[in-house]
Amino acid sequence: MSKQKLPEHYLFEKKEHQEFIDGIEEFGKVLKRQGPLDEKTANLIQLAAAIAIHSEGAVHSHIRRAIENGATAEEIYHAIVLLTSTIGFPTVSAALSWAGDILRKK
Repeated sequence: MSKQKLPEHYLFEKKEHQEFIDGIEEFGKVLKRQGPLDEKTANLIQLAAAIAIHSEGAVHSHIRRAIENGATAEEIYHAIVLLTSTIGFPTVSAALSWAGDILRKK
């Protein structure tokens, strides 16, 4: 997980279902090790998927992780706006707002 303070609901789930959450976290690490993509690129891909499924919390998480792995605000915004022709302006607009939640703090 990110070095940032984890959301309260995630900490609760981790406490209540520790073995399950630990397994999911390890699964993610294994998947990332399986290929040639660097962490930043992987986070931007996961960011796009989080946006497509309208998961605000995952968008926040993957933006934080992308930043930790060297992504700039410009790269993050570009990754988001590239989705417009695929998932539509309303979803991208929401994602830009969610991105602002994190990027304005940086």
